[in-house]
Amino acid sequence: MTVVTMEDLFEAGCHLGHPAQKWHPKMKPWIYGEQDGIHLFDLEKTAAQLEKACDYLNQLKKDGKTLVVVATKKQASELAEKLAQEYGALYIINRWPGGLLTNWEQVRRSIRRMNDIEEGLKTGKFKEYTKYERLMMEKELARLERLFGGLKTLKNKPDMLLVIDAQKEKNCVREALAEDIKVMALVDSNTDPTGIFLPIPGNDDALSSVSLILNQLLKAYGGVSAQPTTEKTDKPVVKKEKTEEKKEA
Repeated sequence: MTVVTMEDLFEAGCHLGHPAQKWHPKMKPWIYGEQDGIHLFDLEKTAAQLEKACDYLNQLKKDGKTLVVVATKKQASELAEKLAQEYGALYIINRWPGGLLTNWEQVRRSIRRMNDIEEGLKTGKFKEYTKYERLMMEKELARLERLFGGLKTLKNKPDMLLVIDAQKEKNCVREALAEDIKVMALVDSNTDPTGIFLPIPGNDDALSSVSLILNQLLKAYGGVSAQPTTEKTDKPVVKKEKTEEKKEA
């Protein structure tokens, strides 16, 4: 089982924030410093938050509670779907369906309708319908699956959301806060962390960073991940080529 070290976080680029002029002041406690105009995260704090998050998710699964991963940005969606399926979490990877939490009863009916159509088409329940009617059902199913395909087994509101890029998914976070649903999120230096139950400060743009964090969190939820270490090392000095790469991104 893998243990995440400070070196792992550094090599994955987790320490690279946004340009300093684009930061959110409430992220100040998580920022170590600035180099070449780029904010750098304090990886000791990132590692500590990641460890807390893994502990929490491991217990969440033991308690039989549901986790929904919200990762609609291109860098994260495919990986989030794969890991969520592998470790028993639910997921949203296309776009946040507005009202998922605040209009739950309607959403539950939509999920039930999606499952009914899928089952009916598989079992031949609709074989007496016309070709046109079946075609319309297939189109409706495709639309519902884009929105709710990762939520097929969701019977009630989720117990926790795991959000990649809380800034991009601010509507999702807003709904969760309104419904008293806890949010765990990977938050970059341009994000307001207010209300997030367990923020994990780090780069939410680089695939290597997102991949490392998502792997650890979902393995922990699946009960197979060792806890990340918070062993202290010297503070990393960012390489110039990496900061320039971040600026271009």
